[in-house]
Amino acid sequence: DNPRQWYWDIEWGEDIAGSSASNYDRLVGTKFEIIKANNDQIEISFTKKWNDSSKVFPVNMDKRYIMLRNYSGFYTYGILEHPRDAPAVQISVIRAAFKLKQNKFNYMAVSDDRQRIMPSALDRRNGEELAYPEAVLLTNPSNPNLKGEVDDKYQYSSDHKDIKVHGWISSYPSVGFWVITPSQEFLTTGPTKQELTSHVGPTSLSLFVQDRYLNKNNTSAKFAYIGLAAPGKAGSWQWENKGYQFWTQADAEGVFLIKNVRPGNYNLYAWVPGVIGDYMYNNTIAIQAGNTIDLNNLVYIPPRNGPTVWEIGIPDRTASEFYVPDPLPNLTNRLFINESENRFRQYGLWDRYTDLYPKEDLIYTIGVSDYRRDWFFAHVNRKLQNGTYQHTTWQVKFKLEDVILSRNYTLQLALASASLSALQVHLNNHNNQGPLFSTHLLGRDNSIARHGIHGSYWIFSVSVSGSWLRQGQNTLYLTQSRSVGPFGGLLYDYLRFEAPSQN
Repeated sequence: DNPRQWYWDIEWGEDIAGSSASNYDRLVGTKFEIIKANNDQIEISFTKKWNDSSKVFPVNMDKRYIMLRNYSGFYTYGILEHPRDAPAVQISVIRAAFKLKQNKFNYMAVSDDRQRIMPSALDRRNGEELAYPEAVLLTNPSNPNLKGEVDDKYQYSSDHKDIKVHGWISSYPSVGFWVITPSQEFLTTGPTKQELTSHVGPTSLSLFVQDRYLNKNNTSAKFAYIGLAAPGKAGSWQWENKGYQFWTQADAEGVFLIKNVRPGNYNLYAWVPGVIGDYMYNNTIAIQAGNTIDLNNLVYIPPRNGPTVWEIGIPDRTASEFYVPDPLPNLTNRLFINESENRFRQYGLWDRYTDLYPKEDLIYTIGVSDYRRDWFFAHVNRKLQNGTYQHTTWQVKFKLEDVILSRNYTLQLALASASLSALQVHLNNHNNQGPLFSTHLLGRDNSIARHGIHGSYWIFSVSVSGSWLRQGQNTLYLTQSRSVGPFGGLLYDYLRFEAPSQN
């Protein structure tokens, strides 16, 4: 490979219990081999073996490239093997990078709605670095139309399920360079993981939902996401990164087909847009080559203990329905100005909370407030005048006409993301009692800093004794209790307060 124009690299660390990834390796091969060659195809290999005397990444590496006659592209994949006698290691990221000629390629296309002429690497070097190196304010770009914009590679990220084709276009000559992702099963942590793109035998099933407080009959799991991944617990596919995952989306009737699955043992996982929680089929599914498996109808019973008293948001595993503020005029990326679905990708929105709530925190009143304008999309810290950050407490005010003191109510609390945060829930006498519920330290998504509207999904069912409630006005307090910097915080997906069961 040409190590300056296209290469593989890896970030890794020896602290497998922590998050440190302080080592970097370009994965340059030391041995070249032709694996296959004929008139129509050639496959070549670059390998590098680990030995205990070297201070390098303790994995055997084999990078492969395949080229076909009369095709203008190539296919690349890698095989990484951890020797039994090698030290333990944790991997942060493995990637293939392609550096194109800057004087040729200046138009970038990530998706149908995210494409345009982009700044150059020199424009970025001459700009003003912001809160982290990837974010730069363009102060004197070669294209004056870009002056005053923020460019940040994380603004161009996409969910795994949406990454299909992305790349660059050159006008002179008229040529494009495209990265094509033919499938997603090799990508770790499932279809909703946000990832960088460009920057400077079959299984046939049907799944239903049963929520007795919405409908006495089973309802179709419309457009449910269903996947086969390594055996684990409900939702564990979000953190699974050693096996293949095969995902599909059901139709409006909940019917779906998963095909081209590698033989092996899997659990079947699912979630349904508009329904809280995670589904997992109880039995392990053994896939064998050439076989078809039919599990008949599957029924998901989501978390529910009683009828709804009030709810905030839409259970879609994102915070996209909540209020996303306008960016500061001097920190915009005009690609997203008129893009309502991507407003959250603007830089610096975390500090807009302080602008909107400079002294008092958010207060949301059931029956009066509207989550589309009154619920800030991220529960973040407040920036103080000395540059430090202070934890924040949001309030949800609601009235109860009658309280069943002897029964338990339930708070269904779904989080779309958590970044080094700790959520505490108090009820009514906020300052005089311990928390009703606490998550303790939670999450490493970094979604807020990297312009995401979701990350790993968390759901908690919090039991609330009726003796804690009052007839009339009640207040629920939500405290993001860690105040470490601007990027720690939560993205709420959905909150629902349930009365005791009527059965």
